Amino acid sequence: MFKSFKKLLTAVIAGAFFSFQAQAQSILRDAETEAFFRQVSYPVFEAAGLTPQSVHIYLLNERSINAFVTGGQNIFFHSGLILAADDVDEFMGVLAHETCHISCGHRIRRGEAAGQAGTFSILSLVLGAAAIALGGGDAGIGILSAGQTVAQRQFLAYTRGEEAEADLAGARYLDQVGVSASGMIRFFDKLRDQEILAQVRQDPYVRSHPLNRTRILNLQEDTADAVHINSPPDEFVNERFKRLQAKLAGYLMEPRQTLRKYPLGDRSIAARYARVYAYHKALDWDLAIAEADALIAAEPNNPYFYEIKGQILFENGRVEESVPVLRQAVELAPREPLIATALAQSLVSFEDTDRMREAVPILETATRQDRGNTFAWFNLAKAYSWLEMQPEASLATAERFYSGGAASQALVHARRAMDGFDTGTPQWLRAQDIMIAAEDAARRQSRRGGRRRLQTSFSVESNSNE
Repeated sequence: MFKSFKKLLTAVIAGAFFSFQAQAQSILRDAETEAFFRQVSYPVFEAAGLTPQSVHIYLLNERSINAFVTGGQNIFFHSGLILAADDVDEFMGVLAHETCHISCGHRIRRGEAAGQAGTFSILSLVLGAAAIALGGGDAGIGILSAGQTVAQRQFLAYTRGEEAEADLAGARYLDQVGVSASGMIRFFDKLRDQEILAQVRQDPYVRSHPLNRTRILNLQEDTADAVHINSPPDEFVNERFKRLQAKLAGYLMEPRQTLRKYPLGDRSIAARYARVYAYHKALDWDLAIAEADALIAAEPNNPYFYEIKGQILFENGRVEESVPVLRQAVELAPREPLIATALAQSLVSFEDTDRMREAVPILETATRQDRGNTFAWFNLAKAYSWLEMQPEASLATAERFYSGGAASQALVHARRAMDGFDTGTPQWLRAQDIMIAAEDAARRQSRRGGRRRLQTSFSVESNSNE
């Protein structure tokens, strides 16, 4: 279900996705979407020689068409890219391309290339400054400008080579797992026309992944004899992708837009999914429940349909009715911590001791399976506190803040937890680990903040002297 957290977990719930604020961007989390990502990505990761469980895929709430790798083995997709794909093979093409950036070691090599370009740029600065000091102002400025341009071209030439390598390697991964690379070609060709636009109007993927015709022709030539180049998208997988697109569209679009895109005459599962969100956002609770019931009738063993109905009931104040529906979702998907968290949230909301006791083991399991689930930690801390288990509540709160990147708050609660547990117990040791890590993170955050203040001060002084 969609849940939204402002700062650290002020819950604004709106369906089947979790939306976690991550600096300036929002990470969308949804049990069905994440299960789909795992299903389609693991074979590609294995084909690339990676350990699938070590690579993580995140969905960002961003309308632009973009995908990127950062922070080691983490792939980020913008919601706009998911919505722009015509079928699952286009999505798979981008996934395979980004996978190569990890398996081909581009992050490490790009750092080396940037260092080489930086060395050339620094040399031009030294020579230019020397020329200016000797009275050759125009010549010095020319050296500076030329040096910066050459360094930039040197680095961009390297990144273009990386992108071409990622195209060809990604296409090979796809063929190994029985997926046509034609989806990659179609998606890149779709974006190629944006190269003629002013850069400010281009999507980030076009600016960072130059899509010239030669590069696409090379990809077409390299894949001409691929075993699966003419294979159509897998019908089952493509249907699942279409459903995820519909859920995402229903969540992100205004209800009127959703109903235009998925009109009432469209009785497909994907269209009903989209309309559930449209009606939910428009506060048409009865219509939302009716569409959810239609989904359940079509596929009575689909846990995600029970999940969305249960969450709508909960958010409509029908908490008692939501519990058995969410229980059914958990029974059908016992290893989905986000669904378990939705059930536990309903139980915790009663503020009843028996319900709190029932919620605790559900949330403890959910946080073991998904330590980054800050909403589960939030509800677990609330349940512990209600049951007067204060050290446990402090530790759960420390976990919540630490997972959310709030080092200072994590530090405070980790210290409280250490004071409440006996020295050397597993809980005390975990609180100590969080405290040490949070202290280090807080110091780094403080140093970054200091550098930003210095840069701001310098900028103000520079402007005042113009």
